[in-house]
Amino acid sequence: MTNTETAQNGGATALPGMEDQLENMRVSGDGAPSEEDEDIVNPWTVCGKADTGIDYDKLIKRFGCEKITPELVERLEKITGIPAHPLLKRGIFFSHRDLKAILDRKEAGKPFYLYTGRGPSSHAMHLGHLVPFMFTKWLQEAFDVPLVIQLTDDEKFLWKNLTVEEAQKCAVENAKDIIACGFDKEKTFIFADFSYIGQCPQFYQNIALISRSITFNQAKGCFGFGDSDCIGKIHFPSIEAAPCLATSFPHIFKKRKDIPCLIPCAIDQDPYFRMTRDVSPKLGFHKPALMHSSFFPALQGAKTKMSASDENSAIFLTDTANQIKKKINKYAFSGGQTTVEEHRALGGNCDVDISYQYLRFFYEDDEKLAQIKEDYTSGKLLTGELKAILIAELQKLVAEIQKRRATVTDKVVEEFMTPRPLKYNF
Repeated sequence: MTNTETAQNGGATALPGMEDQLENMRVSGDGAPSEEDEDIVNPWTVCGKADTGIDYDKLIKRFGCEKITPELVERLEKITGIPAHPLLKRGIFFSHRDLKAILDRKEAGKPFYLYTGRGPSSHAMHLGHLVPFMFTKWLQEAFDVPLVIQLTDDEKFLWKNLTVEEAQKCAVENAKDIIACGFDKEKTFIFADFSYIGQCPQFYQNIALISRSITFNQAKGCFGFGDSDCIGKIHFPSIEAAPCLATSFPHIFKKRKDIPCLIPCAIDQDPYFRMTRDVSPKLGFHKPALMHSSFFPALQGAKTKMSASDENSAIFLTDTANQIKKKINKYAFSGGQTTVEEHRALGGNCDVDISYQYLRFFYEDDEKLAQIKEDYTSGKLLTGELKAILIAELQKLVAEIQKRRATVTDKVVEEFMTPRPLKYNF
């Protein structure tokens, strides 16, 4: 990429320094990794080389973000006055961009908001989709700030060969799953792109402002688009970037441009917002801040993340207790030994055992989790016993969500998705 392209007749202007920023994110059109990194991580493909999954330390260096340190977690606890979420204490949310600046704003009493989202490609979310929403709910309660949740039904129409109607239906069903996580309606606005773009001219205006600030070469370098990709895909990143600008929500923030957002998301979504961080200052807005999570692995192992397109790789929020049991027993990759005798003697490997890895995400008791790890590593706890612990935990979690979801009617979804003022204290 070069910095020589100039705006003519409203054309895109290359952003100073953006080429160097985006160079680190290059992927080829076929999703192949760069020469420097054998893990594939982009918004559409995640594949690790090692059995333990993605090398996150290498990914931090490759993406140019910062590690969330124990000192930063301690500062967050001090500012909010509540214990850190287990996903944060256990390093599952492991890196950030400008989290320190957000904590500075909180200390100074200056406003910010939360922004996260979901690409609705299936009628039911799975456990991996649940992780960022669980953490976002904790952030909303800890910081007492408004939250916007984007449902990118347009993205899934472009990438998944869904009809517009199918994508919109998936968005509504996913909204019910999200609401069942327990979000506060007075502080949460959920919107789907297909409908909100027509409801809010300012949202589309911001999309246009962002899209004019990015060249095609920059988009190719950032996302790996090829000549055969439809132009809708090439334009879509500007739609995912627009919620980072507070004026995209005039019913919440009016015309204020001085309110930044904090985005909790899996690290494969980082390219969208690294791009946005280069664009937003030019448009007079703050850069978005981010907190990145590691990937929720597929049942078959940590090399890939759980996927809605492979039902045997995932535990869905619609699965019955029996389905959860069968999937874990049949598909969950084991770090145990071949025989009971070998396992008792050599112990299991928690770094690759999917049952233990899932417990790291959902098991709340730190002391009991540490004991499970010790017992499995020593060989005291067998693989079948470890799977039984996980099965009971996931059956309980999914049953609770299903119970809450049963109360989420179409009217409740409409209330969450109606543009309106939110309750906040700035």
